[in-house]
Amino acid sequence: MELIDYSSSIWSILPPLLALVLAIVTRKVILSLSVGILVGATMLANFEPLNTLVYLKNNISSLFITEDGLNSNNINILLFLLLLGVLTALLSMSGSNRAFAEWAQKHIKDRRGAKLVAAALVFITFIDDYFHSLAVGAIARPITDKFKVSRAKLAYILDSTAAPMCVLMPVSSWGAYIITLIAGLFATYSLTGYTPIGAFMAMSAMNFYAIFSILMVFFVAYFSFDIGSMAQHEKLALEAENTEEEQLSDIKGHVRNLVLPILTLIIVTVSAMMYTGNEALAADGKPFSILGAFENTTVGVSLVTGGLSAVLVASLCIFADRLVNTSEYIKAWGVGIKSMSGAILILFFAWTINNVVSDVKTGAYLASLVSDTLPLALLPALLFILASVMAFSTGTSWGTFGIMLPIAAAIASHAMPGSVEFMLPCLSAVMAGAVCGDHCSPVSDTTILSSTGAKCDHMDHVTSQLPYALTVATATIAGYIVVGFTYSGLLGFITTGAVLALLVFIFKKR
Repeated sequence: MELIDYSSSIWSILPPLLALVLAIVTRKVILSLSVGILVGATMLANFEPLNTLVYLKNNISSLFITEDGLNSNNINILLFLLLLGVLTALLSMSGSNRAFAEWAQKHIKDRRGAKLVAAALVFITFIDDYFHSLAVGAIARPITDKFKVSRAKLAYILDSTAAPMCVLMPVSSWGAYIITLIAGLFATYSLTGYTPIGAFMAMSAMNFYAIFSILMVFFVAYFSFDIGSMAQHEKLALEAENTEEEQLSDIKGHVRNLVLPILTLIIVTVSAMMYTGNEALAADGKPFSILGAFENTTVGVSLVTGGLSAVLVASLCIFADRLVNTSEYIKAWGVGIKSMSGAILILFFAWTINNVVSDVKTGAYLASLVSDTLPLALLPALLFILASVMAFSTGTSWGTFGIMLPIAAAIASHAMPGSVEFMLPCLSAVMAGAVCGDHCSPVSDTTILSSTGAKCDHMDHVTSQLPYALTVATATIAGYIVVGFTYSGLLGFITTGAVLALLVFIFKKR
């Protein structure tokens, strides 16, 4: 079926815009995504009902079946979600969550400590954003519940340390993907003076949004800096008699029964990522390297392998201690699977609308707004804004990287041929903008999984996180304007920090 081409039409932004506005206004995510999907499908099928149904069938089928067979990545992500739900239920049923919360209460003295621990865990789980949001959610939730930290605050901590940390680290699924793109761009434009990983590290140092988002999380955690709806969520959590998640039983569990499965999850997942990456390298006749392994790893398979291993270890701990009988154990599986049904449904609709947005070419239209007539000094800031809008609309930072990095490289190369010094800030601005838009978007899979990991209402998470994201984004724009005029990443960093400090001071005053 031939689809209508909207790549040069402003109508291409209608489906994602409609879904986003409806989600914010109605707070009904599934309904809003459905409307966006239906409108986009109708537009693509030239408003013919039968062709619209055919397109929708093909779109949904492509989520699970491709020309090469099963879409293993999507299927594995859903399996990993179900396994995380089962693992969480097993830990709750065995009393491990409660035991860990009681242990934490003895060693973590207050709410500040609970929030800082949740934030600091990113330095262990930075290998992948999905993994971080779900695994840290399972670890930190009993602690933050114990000290009456709101689920919205936990979701913000998870989300604002997931993609921002992953995009800065070369040894992560994100870093490997971006380094691959950079290598291709440097070869295309015959740029020298930097290796791809050297260029990535230089770009990371100028990724002001990611750096200051992480710093903001620790500032918010330490000083309880609550703005917008977050202040209300924190107030309600403090006033609540008991914010601990419901236990499946009254069993007095053991801390080791939580620690061992979580350690298994982390170790096996990382090992599986290295193994699958090395297998891909060997198939291409390339020598093993850590960076190469992460660049070629199969994330979905690795996550499922880690999830299965963690569930197995949790099960062995439960039966070894004779904590529950078989019927209670089976019940925990049912509860765990059911607990993830909402997240899986939202993720399914988000994937579907992402396909629609790709087909109506929202990204291509937004990219066409950038031209060589733009003021050169403002280019990094404008690329940051455009990448943010694109990622917000499409819900994908990786898709934005794929579209915007080549465009930014072409513009920078045309403006200043052979200048790596000008190219790097432009590419870095795209990286930062992609993370910013993904961070703010209700249809982003990372945003969805962060609210899932925290067991927080999805739109509560989106609306409470937005003021923080926009504050950092405003400071970041100022930083990139300075970089555009001075070509100094250090001055841009200082400017971003100074503007952010000023904005925080103004908010604190109010």
